Amino acid sequence: MNKNIIVTCALPYANGNIHLGHLIEHIQSDIWVRFHRMQDHKCFFICADDTHGTPIMLKAEQLGISPEQMITKIHSEHLNDFKNFEIEYDNYYSTHSPESQELVYKIYHNLQNNHKISKKTINQLFDETKQMFLPDRFVKGTCPKCRALDQYGDSCEVCGATYSPIELINSYSTISGSKPVIKSSEHYFFNLSECVDFLEEWLNNDNRLPIEAKNKMQEWLNAGLQDWDISRDAPYFGFKIPNTTDKYFYVWLDAPVGYMSSFKNYCDTNNLDFEKIWNSNDTEIYHFIGKDILYFHALFWPAVLNYSGYKTPNSIFVHGFLTINGQKMSKSRGTFISANTYLTTGLSPTFYRYYIAAKSSNKIEDIDLSLEDFVARVNSELVGKFINIAARSSSFLNKYFVNKLTKHIYNISLLELIQNKKTLIHGLYLNREYSKALKEIMLLVDEINLFVDNTKPWLLAKDDNKHEELHQICSILINAFRLITIYLKPIIPSIAKQIEKYLNIKELKWHDLDTILYDHQINKYTHLLNRIDNTMVDKLIEINNNNTTVTKTQQYEEIAEQISIDDFNKIDLRIAKIINAKHVEGSDKLIQLTLDIGNEIRNVFAGIKSHYNPNDLIGKHTVMIANLAPRKMKFGISEGMVLAGSFNDKNSGVYILHPDNGAQAGMRIR
Repeated sequence: MNKNIIVTCALPYANGNIHLGHLIEHIQSDIWVRFHRMQDHKCFFICADDTHGTPIMLKAEQLGISPEQMITKIHSEHLNDFKNFEIEYDNYYSTHSPESQELVYKIYHNLQNNHKISKKTINQLFDETKQMFLPDRFVKGTCPKCRALDQYGDSCEVCGATYSPIELINSYSTISGSKPVIKSSEHYFFNLSECVDFLEEWLNNDNRLPIEAKNKMQEWLNAGLQDWDISRDAPYFGFKIPNTTDKYFYVWLDAPVGYMSSFKNYCDTNNLDFEKIWNSNDTEIYHFIGKDILYFHALFWPAVLNYSGYKTPNSIFVHGFLTINGQKMSKSRGTFISANTYLTTGLSPTFYRYYIAAKSSNKIEDIDLSLEDFVARVNSELVGKFINIAARSSSFLNKYFVNKLTKHIYNISLLELIQNKKTLIHGLYLNREYSKALKEIMLLVDEINLFVDNTKPWLLAKDDNKHEELHQICSILINAFRLITIYLKPIIPSIAKQIEKYLNIKELKWHDLDTILYDHQINKYTHLLNRIDNTMVDKLIEINNNNTTVTKTQQYEEIAEQISIDDFNKIDLRIAKIINAKHVEGSDKLIQLTLDIGNEIRNVFAGIKSHYNPNDLIGKHTVMIANLAPRKMKFGISEGMVLAGSFNDKNSGVYILHPDNGAQAGMRIR
C-alpha cells in the first residue's frame, strides 16, 4: 500500500498509426494498472511518443512540413486511439520535450563522469545526393553471404546473416537511389562491454525477466557485448550532443529516457518530486514491451540507468507479436488493421480488450486474432453468458419487486463459491495470467447460469405463492453479477462503469468482493452490450482491403522451394519493348505480342486478354524470360514468356511488369 508502482509501455514511433498489434501491450498493461488501482495502490501509468530519428525527419520532409508539426499531429492521433480503447495513461507525453532534453543531458554527463562514454572513428555509408550518412535501414543491396538481392543494411531476411552496411554488394540508398560512398566520422559510444558484471548480477534476479528472455540475454552476455553507438551525424532530428556542432543523440539513447521524462512532466504538473519517487526504495518500475526490443530494454537500458545513478526496472514484461487469422500483420496481405479502422466498423473496444485478455499469458507468445474465434468467444462468453445474468433477472425485479433486493438472502452458497476464488484470481491477475483468470471467471459464470436453469425463475413468476422464492433468486443473481463484475472490471472498464450505475453503487473495488448487497435499490435495467454482428467483421475486412490492394477472397500461395543463386542465374530476364499487340483469333485468353529484345524480335502468346486492351500495350516496356525453350501452340510458336503478377484467383487481376522509364529493350535483369 505504501509503494509507488510506475508502469510504462514501449513508446510508439511517431511516424504512423496505432494498429491492433501495438494495442496488445497497452491493453495488457492497462488491465494490470486497473487491477492495482482497484486495491488503492499508488500506480503511475506512463507513456509517450518516440519522436526522434532519421525516419521522422525524412517523412516530414516528404509531407512538406516540419518534424515538430508532424509529431504534434501524430501525438494527437495516438492519444485519441488509446483513449478510444479505454487505455488510461496518467501522462502520455513526447520525447521531444524540455524534460527529455534535460534528462538526456544529465544522464549523458553522469555516464561521462563514470567513464562510460568513449569516442571512436568509424566508417559509414554516405549518400552524396542527400548529403547525409545512411542508417542501416536506409541502405539496401545484395547480401554478402547468400547473394540475396534487395536486403537491408544490417541483416539478410533470406539467410539471416548480420553484417555491416559497408559489406553489402551493389549497395544503394533507399532515399535517393544513388550508390553510397564510404566516409569516416567520429562517433560517441556507451561502453556497454564494461557493464557485463553488473548485467550478470542484474539479470540473475528471478523476477527480472521471463525465463526464456533471461536465457536469450545470457547468450548475448556469453558472446560478449559490443560498445553501443549513441550518436548520429547531421542532418538528424533529435537532441544535439553537448559541445558538438553536428552530432546528435541516437534515438535509442533518448527514447527510453522518455519513460522518465514523461513521469517527470507528470510529477512537475502535480507538485511531486520526480527524483525522489523514481529512486526510492519504495518504488517499483515495470516495463511492458514487445519481444523485438528486448535487447535494448534488458541490457542497454538497465546499464545506462545504473551507471547514470538511476533506479533500474524491477521487471520487464515481454509479449509476442499479433497475427491475424494465422498471418503476420502485413499491409500487402490485408492483415494490417489500424485502431481507427477497427472503430469505424462499430465494433466495441470492449470486444478487443476482452479477446486480448482471453489470449494473454505471462509467456512470450504470439497472439492470433482469429476473426471467427473473436466473434464466437465475445458473443458466447461476454454477452451470452455474463451480460445475460443481469438480463435474466432484471425484468422480474422490475415487475414484482420495484427493483429492490431482498432484506436477507437465506442461501449464499453460490455467492460464497464466487468469493472463494478471490485469492486465486488475484494471483492470476498479479502474474498477468489473464487467460487463466478469465477461464476461472467464466467457470463461475457457468455456475451462475446453471443456477438459473435449475431454479427456473420464469416458472416461479407465474405462481404468486412463489414470489418470495423468486425474490431470493433474483437477489442472488444480482449479487453474483456484481461479484463477477469486480473480477472483470480491469478488462471491461466502461461496461463495469455502466453496471455500477445500473446497480446504484459506488465505484467497485477489490475489497467489495467481501460484501453482499441486501435491501438495496437498483435502477431499471437498460441493455449493456450487443452481440457482434458478422456484418461488422465483414466491414472490417472490407475497409481494410480498400486501404490495400487486397480482396478478402485472395488465397496466398506458399513460397516456392528455395533455389541457389546459380539456379537463378540460369534464367535470362530481359527488358522487352512491345512493338505490336493483337487479339488471337479463336482464343478467349491470348494476346499475341511482338517483342523487341534488342538484338532480335520475338513472338510471344500471353494469357492476358481479359485484362488488357492490345492497343494500350503497344510502345510499352515489359520483362520477359528470353531463354525459355520455344513452345508450339495451336496458334503458332511462343518464343518466351512475359512476367505478370496475380493471385491464384480468377477475380484478382493480372498485372504485367513495367520497368521504370529509362529502361531499354535488350537490357538484362540481374
